[in-house]
Amino acid sequence: MRSILKLSPIAAAIALAATPALAGADKVAYPKDKGVLYGTVDRADVKQVRELYAPKAVVDAVKAGKPIPAGAPLTMYLFKAKVDDKGEPVKGADGRLQKGDAIAHFVMAKGAGWGAEYAADMRNGEWEYRSFAPDGKPNEKADLKPCFTCHMKMKDQDFVFSVPAMKTAAK
Repeated sequence: MRSILKLSPIAAAIALAATPALAGADKVAYPKDKGVLYGTVDRADVKQVRELYAPKAVVDAVKAGKPIPAGAPLTMYLFKAKVDDKGEPVKGADGRLQKGDAIAHFVMAKGAGWGAEYAADMRNGEWEYRSFAPDGKPNEKADLKPCFTCHMKMKDQDFVFSVPAMKTAAK
């Protein structure tokens, strides 16, 4: 029994060392405040409407030519697009897709020192990603790897596709 007790801490240390570190989705909290709507993206190809929100201070910083500050959550709300009887997305009088039921919310958040645990081909600066259900509960089954690989191509814009939308957002 005594030798088992001596090995247990060693076995635990080996097990912990062999387990990959949780790389951050747990760092991303659901925003308490939506912030300001700075963009809407109609995706007829996937029959979705996406609304983009950020804290006003973030939008103001980007408009002023400053970098997106650490602590900034950017939230994308996904909605099904309303469809007609043929399954085609319905447009409103403004020419935009009409939004239907909520699908999910994705949050990308930036934190000082975040991302160091990722390999270079996955690291998106100091950004982390998390998926939430429409009720704000984390979707623990979400595969976030596509977020990292897709946003990688936006390295020159701090890994954020919607920087141009922030720059032109109404005040």
